[in-house]
Amino acid sequence: MGHNIKKTLLALMKKRCLLSFLFILPLCLLNGWPSGFQAINRNVTILLWHWPFGRSFSLKDDVCWDLYSIPHCRLVDQRSLYPTADVVVFHNRELVKGSQKLPFDLPRPQGQRWAWMSLEAPIHSGNLQQFANIFNLTMTYRRDADITIPYGKFLPKEAEGSLVDDIPLNKSSLVCWVVSNYKRRHKRTKVYNELKTIVPVKVYGRWTKTRLSSRDLLPTISRCYFYLAFENASAKDYITEKLWRNAYQGGAVPVVLGPPLNDYKGVSPPNSFIHVDEFASLKDLGKYLQQLMEDKKLYSEYFKWKQKWRVKLYTDWRERLCKICSQYRSLPPQKVYSDLEAWVNN
Repeated sequence: MGHNIKKTLLALMKKRCLLSFLFILPLCLLNGWPSGFQAINRNVTILLWHWPFGRSFSLKDDVCWDLYSIPHCRLVDQRSLYPTADVVVFHNRELVKGSQKLPFDLPRPQGQRWAWMSLEAPIHSGNLQQFANIFNLTMTYRRDADITIPYGKFLPKEAEGSLVDDIPLNKSSLVCWVVSNYKRRHKRTKVYNELKTIVPVKVYGRWTKTRLSSRDLLPTISRCYFYLAFENASAKDYITEKLWRNAYQGGAVPVVLGPPLNDYKGVSPPNSFIHVDEFASLKDLGKYLQQLMEDKKLYSEYFKWKQKWRVKLYTDWRERLCKICSQYRSLPPQKVYSDLEAWVNN
């Protein structure tokens, strides 16, 4: 009896909801949808003013949805669409080099945001004083940027994997390093020169005239117990493909140098890397690397992360740009970087 009454009430409620919808629908079609509904569902238009380093990608069709499942996101590079763009993105390199200029000659639509984008370390960012009180958003590898666009990150695996299968066993070199931009003034150069007197370091790259093709890069690194993921600058959160691709995807334990230890801890699982700063001396570091090589059980501890995590690389500018739409609703409505240089060099 009670069950029948419940079914009857549920049917009546459904019928009322349907009648209400059928009553409201014609009014919405005649007068337009409520503004809140429109705001939630309308497309966000992202205009890329110029392609980074002059290398363009196809923006055909609904690229953000088709490639990355990001809805309501219109990514364009036609400057004629400037008046209707919600966000205009400018890549720093071309601005500071003078090959591209900001459109100060055009009236800036109300509510439009300008985003400053760069993946380079501050030391290579050029003169940013000229950009005071211009940009509303920052897009960089830094975790405190408005839109964080890292070189890579860890994603949880859907199912835990087997640790044994994930440890490369074809090791023949203790330490490897791939380097093209070799400068004597770099801290990493000084660390390498001292470390090589303690343990053997095999060096590849343009500097030693032993370049590796993209096909040979990761297989070569996989034959090394450790890889020197040394950055060319020490800056907040500046952790590049040297860690994400070369070391993690190459199957070698990364020995890192660049930003402080806590920056690496903020993006990597525990016991997945070795930071130079964790040791009182490079001699102690060298001894530890040799100890790990000789103790397979201890060495395997540095691959336990593979059971729960996988590495995702970010290499396509379109994915980085589409990310703006995912965060657009939560971005601060009125924000201006009064001193962009100070923020970048923080």
